[in-house]
Amino acid sequence: MPHAPTLLMVLLFAATSVTAADVPRMHFADTVSGRHYSKDPAVVKFQGKYWLYYSLPPYEGKATKGWSIGVATSDNLVDWKKVGELSNVGDVEANGFCAPGAIVLRGRVHLFYQTYGNGQQDAICHAWSEDGLHFTRDPTNPVFSPTGDWTCGRAIDADVIAHDGRLLLYWATRDPGYKVQMQGVSAAALESDFSRGTWTQLNKDGAILKPELPWERRCIEAAAMTRHDGRLYMFYAGGYNNEPQQIGVAVSDNGVDFKRLFDQPLVPNGPADSWNSSESGHPFLFQDDDGQSYLFYQGNNDRGQTWYLSVVKIRWHEGLPAVDATWPAN
Repeated sequence: MPHAPTLLMVLLFAATSVTAADVPRMHFADTVSGRHYSKDPAVVKFQGKYWLYYSLPPYEGKATKGWSIGVATSDNLVDWKKVGELSNVGDVEANGFCAPGAIVLRGRVHLFYQTYGNGQQDAICHAWSEDGLHFTRDPTNPVFSPTGDWTCGRAIDADVIAHDGRLLLYWATRDPGYKVQMQGVSAAALESDFSRGTWTQLNKDGAILKPELPWERRCIEAAAMTRHDGRLYMFYAGGYNNEPQQIGVAVSDNGVDFKRLFDQPLVPNGPADSWNSSESGHPFLFQDDDGQSYLFYQGNNDRGQTWYLSVVKIRWHEGLPAVDATWPAN
C-alpha cells in the first residue's frame, strides 16, 4: 500500500489540483468523425516544432477499418493544427491501431503503439519517421506482448523512456480473467532497432504497479514517463474510462520498483460543470528542451460522447510534482 502523504504533499495537492470549471486554453479535438473526438495524446519536439499524436476513432468514409492515429503540430504547446493521419498498414493493423507513445531518437520520431480490436491478442507495434508525418512500420510488428501466468498476454498503452543505456517500454495488460488492468515494463538496448526479439520483459512474475487505492478501482494504465533529478516518475491513469479515470504519480530509482507519491490523484476529474467532469485520463508527460514539464491528458463531460485533449504545466519541489495552475494564461 502507498505510504501516508506528508503535509507538504497534501498542501501541494490541495493547491494545484485541476478543478477549474473554465474550458482550458488547450481544448483540442479532431472532428473528422463528425464529433469532437481525440484520445491518448503523445507529444515530441522535432525539427523545430511540436508534434501531437493521438487516437482517432473509426469514421464514415475512412478507407481502412477501426481506430487510427492523427497528427497535429504547434508552435506553443497549446494551439494545435491537424496535419494528417496514419492509415492502417498490413494484417497486423487490419482491425485498427491507436494509443501512441512517441520519442525522438537518432534524428527520427519513433512511435510505439498498440493494435486494437483483437482482444487478448492486442500487442505493441513500432514505427519511425524522418519527417514526423510519414511512418515506416517495423517489419517484425508486433514487437512485444507479455508472458507469465499473471497476465492475459495483451499489451496496450505504450510509453518509452531512455534510461541507463536502454529504452524502457511501459505497457498495460490485464489479469487472466481480463478484469484488472496493470502495468509492466520491458527493455531493449538503446542502440538496437527495437524490433521483436530485442525486448526483455523485466517483470516476469507480476505487475510493477496494479490498482490498490479506492480511486484506482480495477485499472492502472497509460504510464507517462519522465526523469527528474535522476529518478523515474510515472504519471498513470487510475480507473477505466469515465469511472472517472484520474491521474496519479509513482516514482522509481530503477524503472521497475515503483512507489506512489500520493494517496489521491494529482489530476482528478473536474466538478459537474467542467469540461472534464467525466474524467481526466490517459496522460503523457512531455519534457521540453529547457527542462520544463508538461502533462497532456484527455477529458470529457458526457461520458465519452466526445473527447478533448488538454495540457497543464508541472512544477517540481523537493522531488514532488504539482500542477502549475497559472499556465497557460487564457
